Amino acid sequence: MAVVRVRQHVNPLAQKYLTPASPLEWEKIYAELNQPLHLDIGCAKGRFLLNMAEIEPNWNFLGLEIREPLVVEANKLRSQLNLTNLHYLFCNVNNSLPTLLSSIPPGTLQRVTIQFPDPWFKNRHAKRRVVQPELVEILANYLAVDGVVFLQSDMEFIAVEMRDRFTAHPAFKSVGAGKWLTENPLPVPTEREVTTQKKSEPVYRALFVKREVVNGE
Repeated sequence: MAVVRVRQHVNPLAQKYLTPASPLEWEKIYAELNQPLHLDIGCAKGRFLLNMAEIEPNWNFLGLEIREPLVVEANKLRSQLNLTNLHYLFCNVNNSLPTLLSSIPPGTLQRVTIQFPDPWFKNRHAKRRVVQPELVEILANYLAVDGVVFLQSDMEFIAVEMRDRFTAHPAFKSVGAGKWLTENPLPVPTEREVTTQKKSEPVYRALFVKREVVNGE
């Protein structure tokens, strides 16, 4: 069987990724539509979400990934395991998130993870990074009150940038007074997290809770 090569870095600003994803028919995706939704942005091969879906059958899980071959393979494995609370979608989150979230029942989105995103090291490529102020605003609009956002990276400057952008938004309150979390609050680590820790390298983690904003404060 031929091995499909998948590019490690994909430019979300490229022309081929500028078309937003179509709205999802949620009732055709999940067996139990009324369960809380966990959104994983940049899910890669999707193994983290697959393990989460097995551990927490009372949650629905949605993984978004810009590299289509990874999504195809992840959905094949999901189907083989008959996980009816899990779905992967090929899309560019920078322009597709409002369309996807606008159709879900209010209060459904209760957990968001953004883990080890592509750092795009050069300053001139900073707009390609996934956590932009616009993304924070979208999540503030659709995440349920008391819902959480978990961020982690092995690149400190990226972790700081992500943390600062959520801290700057009045809808999000940092857990831990702005300090890095020493432990992952979720029951499943990502593959990148395991690899990083095996090398005894640091992982920078931050957790935010969505609070109800009254009169912009």
